[in-house]
Amino acid sequence: MGWFVVLPLVLPLTAWPIAKLAEHQLHPRSATWLLTGVGVVMASCSTVCVGLVMVVGTAQLPGNPLPDGWSDPEVAEAVPFEEVAAKAAIPALAAVLLGCGRSLWRHLWTRRRVARALAGVGSARVAVVPDEAAYAYALPGGGRGRIVASTGLLGSLSAGERRALFAHERAHLAGRHHRLLLAVTLAARAHPFLRPLRTAVLYTAERWADEEAAREVGDRRLVARAIGRAALVSRGGPVPAFAGAAGAGAVSGAGPGPVPRRVAALLAPPPVARPWPPTFTAVGLACWTAAAGAAASALSSANSAVTMFLLLKAATPL
Repeated sequence: MGWFVVLPLVLPLTAWPIAKLAEHQLHPRSATWLLTGVGVVMASCSTVCVGLVMVVGTAQLPGNPLPDGWSDPEVAEAVPFEEVAAKAAIPALAAVLLGCGRSLWRHLWTRRRVARALAGVGSARVAVVPDEAAYAYALPGGGRGRIVASTGLLGSLSAGERRALFAHERAHLAGRHHRLLLAVTLAARAHPFLRPLRTAVLYTAERWADEEAAREVGDRRLVARAIGRAALVSRGGPVPAFAGAAGAGAVSGAGPGPVPRRVAALLAPPPVARPWPPTFTAVGLACWTAAAGAAASALSSANSAVTMFLLLKAATPL
C-alpha cells in the first residue's frame, strides 16, 4: 500500500486550476457536471484511504474489538509514518463523517421546514407567497418540484421579467441542480481542498439556469434585467439564507453567484457547448490535469484497498 494511501489526500490540489477556469471558459452545464464529478470522485477516494489508515490506527489501540492479527507489524508497516498517521486518521474520519452527516441532516431539515411553511399555499406548481420580502427559489420534491415566489418580488418585476424568473427556476428543477449542489457540498465537507469546487459549482449552476432561461424566453437581455432587478429588490431579504442552503434543496432566484458577472455573461454572446475544451488551451490543460488527478486518486485508493484487504485477510486467524 505504502505511499499510494497518501496520494488521494493531496491530489485534490490538481482540481484547483479548473475550479477557476471552468467558470469563465466552459459552458455552465459542462462546468457543473465536470466539477461535481471530479469533486465526488476525489472526496470518495480520500475518504476510503483515511478509513483504511484508521483501521490500522484502531488496531493499535489497547482493548479494541478488532482481531489481534490486525495489529501485527506487517499491517502497520503498510502505512507511512504509521504511529502518527494511523492515530490521526481516527479523529480525521470522525470529522468527515460528522461534517457530511451535518450537511445531510441540514438538507433534510431545510426541505421539511420549507414544505411545512408552504402547507397553506396549495399544491400548485408555482406557489405565490403573500410576503413583502422579495425572494424566489426552486423547491425540489413531490414529483417535478415547485417554484416559490413572494408577492414582494413578483410585484417589482414586469411580465417579461417574471417569465424569465420562472424559466430560471424551472431550469434548476429540470437540471436537478439541488442534487449536484448537495453532492459537491458533501465532497467539500469530506476534504477541505475541494471547497473551491463547491464555490465554483454554486456559480456555474446559476449560470446554467440563466442560459436555459435565455434559451426558453429567447431574450438574453430580458433575463439579465430580471436577474439584476431581482438582486436589487431582494437585498436584505431572505434570499441569502436559501442561497446558502443550496445544497440542502433550495436554490435562490437571485443566486449565490456574483450577480454582475452573471449579468455580464448574459449580455455577451452565448457560450459554445462542447463536450471537452481544446487540449492545448489553459482550460483544456486544467481539465486534463483534474481528470488525471481524479483517475490517479481512484487507482491509488483501489490499490490501497486491495492491498489492505489482502494484508488483513492474511493476518486474520482462521
